[in-house]
Amino acid sequence: MAEPPRSCDCFVSLPPGSQDDHVIFGKNSDRPRDEVQEVTYYPAASHPPGSSVECTYISIPQAEHTHAVVLSRPAWLWGAEMGANEHGVCIGNEAVWTKEPVGDGEALLGMDLVRLGLERGESARAALEVITGLLEEHGQGGACREQPEPFSYHNTFLLVDRTEAWVLETAGRLWAAQRVTAGVKNISNQLTIDTELSLEHAELRSVAQAQGWWDGQEPFSFSATFSPDDPPARMEMAKQRYRGGKELLRQHDGSVTAEVMMTILRDKPSGICMDSGGFCTTGSMVSILPRDPAFPCVHFFTATPDPSRSVFKPFIFSETMIPATRVISPQYGSDDPVKKQPRFQSQVDRQHDLYKAHQEALHMTEKDPQAGATLQETLRYLESQCLTDIDAMLRGEIPGEELGDLFFDCVDTELKFYQ
Repeated sequence: MAEPPRSCDCFVSLPPGSQDDHVIFGKNSDRPRDEVQEVTYYPAASHPPGSSVECTYISIPQAEHTHAVVLSRPAWLWGAEMGANEHGVCIGNEAVWTKEPVGDGEALLGMDLVRLGLERGESARAALEVITGLLEEHGQGGACREQPEPFSYHNTFLLVDRTEAWVLETAGRLWAAQRVTAGVKNISNQLTIDTELSLEHAELRSVAQAQGWWDGQEPFSFSATFSPDDPPARMEMAKQRYRGGKELLRQHDGSVTAEVMMTILRDKPSGICMDSGGFCTTGSMVSILPRDPAFPCVHFFTATPDPSRSVFKPFIFSETMIPATRVISPQYGSDDPVKKQPRFQSQVDRQHDLYKAHQEALHMTEKDPQAGATLQETLRYLESQCLTDIDAMLRGEIPGEELGDLFFDCVDTELKFYQ
C-alpha cells in the first residue's frame, strides 16, 4: 500500500457530558477514497428454526428474530461500519492490531459483527454478548477492503444505548470490555482498556501468561499486555487523532449536543475528518439517544464522503417510513466480484444517486468556488432546519411520528439542491 489507512474515530457523551439528558454517539468511517458507503434500512424479521444467514464471507446460524436496523456500510459487504437498531442501540467499529496475529482465513469481519450485534441485541450489553459469543465461536478475519491485495485487522467497538456505553477491544478470539456510565469517551485504532476491565474472555489472562506477555503478578492491563511491541505506522498515526478527539471532547464536556458532535467529526486539523492520499472519511453518523424512553432516538447519516462537505440527515424508526432508495447502491447478486472465487478480480460501479450528485457538486466547487460556497451555505441551512425540528420534537413540541419520513425528504431535497 502506498499509504497506510488511518481508519476511524468513535465518540460518546453521556450525561453530565451532554448538554441535555441525552446520550450522544458519533463516528467517522475512514476508508479507501473511492469506496461508496450506502445507508440501508432492514425491518425486524422472524426466521425459521435452523436457518442460516450469509455474512460477507461465511454463513452462520440465523437468530429466530432480528431487530430493525439502519446501517451505514461499504456497499460491497454484508455488515456495517456503524448503525443503530429500533431499541436505541448504536455500534461503531475500529481497526486494531495486537500481539495476536491476524489470520489468513475468512471468518466474520468486524463490520459483520457490528450488524449482527445490532440485529440481535436489545441493549448495548446484550449486543456486546452477541458479538463476543460469535467472535469466540467463528473468529474474525477476511479481506477488509474491495481489492485483491490482502488487508485484514482485528477490531475494537463502541456500543451505546440510552443508559450506558461499552468499549469492546479484541485480539483474535480474545476480548476485554469496559463499561462507561457517565462523561465522554473516544476510541481510535488502538487499545485503550488498561486495568479497569468490566468483562473479559474466560481465558484472556491464562493465554497472556502462557505467551509470556504477562507475569501473573503485576496488575493486568489489557492494552499493555496485548498492544504490539512494534505497532504498525497506522496505529502510531492514530494516537494523534485519539489525543485530538479527547481534547475536543474535553473542550465541550458538559455541553455536548448533536451539533457539537457534528463539529467534532468535521474537524480537519486533528485528522478526525480524514482527507489524505488514498483514504478519506467516506461516511459519518451522529445519534441522539434520549434518556427518557418516551422520546424516539434520532440517527443522522451523511451517506456521502467528507462530513465538512456533507449534510447530516436525520433518521427516525417509524412503521410508515418511506425507503430512501437513492442512497442505496446497485446490487449485482451472484455476479458481484465479492461473491466470485477468487474474489475482487474486477470492479463494479457501486455509486448511488446521492453519491454521484455529491461528487459532481464537488467537481463544480473546484471549478467555481463561489458557486460552491453558495451551495454549501444552502446545504448547511437545510441541516440546521433539521436540527431545529429535531430539537422541537425532543422538547415535545412536534410529535415524533410526523418526522418519520424526514430522512427520505432530506435526501430528496439535497439531490434537488445539487441539480
